[in-house]
Amino acid sequence: MSPKHIILTLLIMLCPIGMAAQSTITRHKPKPAVTKHKPAAKPKTKPKPAPRRNSTHHSSSTSSTVSLSAELNKLINNMVYVSGGTFTMGATSEQESDDDPDEKPTHSVTLSSYYICRYEVTQALWRAVMGSNPSEFKGDNLPVECVNWFDCQTFINRLNSYTGRNFRLPTEAEWEFAARGGNYSRHHKYSGSNHIGYVAWYGENSGTRTHSVGTKQANELGLFDMSGNVWEWCNDWEGTYNSYSQTDPTGPNNGSYRVLRGGSWTNQDWGCRSSTRGYFPPIDRDSNFGLRLALSHL
Repeated sequence: MSPKHIILTLLIMLCPIGMAAQSTITRHKPKPAVTKHKPAAKPKTKPKPAPRRNSTHHSSSTSSTVSLSAELNKLINNMVYVSGGTFTMGATSEQESDDDPDEKPTHSVTLSSYYICRYEVTQALWRAVMGSNPSEFKGDNLPVECVNWFDCQTFINRLNSYTGRNFRLPTEAEWEFAARGGNYSRHHKYSGSNHIGYVAWYGENSGTRTHSVGTKQANELGLFDMSGNVWEWCNDWEGTYNSYSQTDPTGPNNGSYRVLRGGSWTNQDWGCRSSTRGYFPPIDRDSNFGLRLALSHL
């Protein structure tokens, strides 16, 4: 065998060994360590605040609605039924020497049944209906004042739109009949007593201001403050009395002055009698002018 063949034979024999060795080396070559990098943590974000609601407006609106509903319920519950009847209107004998010329002559009046409120209109009721309070002396349970006759009509119209009823000011005759105690009258000089301090806030005990409604004694019908606290607007124009009997009178058809009744915290005792008449221009406002509501039908 020639030297060339010998070399070739040796190469053929060694080649599988080299391949096997290379294969072995490759198989056992350690794999490079793979370091898995944790993804960067997402930055913590503050949760978005919930959109703000106008809680003040919502609360105010709800409170206003609740207040109006509560005041209207109280008003309805405080309407007192006055059974119709006949009485003598004007300067009757118990008024003694305190009567005024405009309270004469006395005359017979017959009235149909109606309702009248147990209390003067309070500031809480006025504000619930009107959204404002014109009074000089502030307090929810104080009578509203500084209102003129036209203000009262505006208030009543709005009140009626809320209630579906026909509230109104009482006629002068209705007011006096109720002040005297209606069919249960004991013929007192003031509404509910011959002693004014029992039933009225007037010039001698008021401390020059109004007082919460219903804090004096009631009259025979359970009505409060018909004497004193604030004058109460009536529906009538002022007119002179005559001696003729009348049925459900509503006063003159026109005039310059509207009637107020009952006297107030500024008046002396003679001004708070059941037959005392007051009258002012319907545009006048004063801190002793208020109102009381009436209804023909509940």
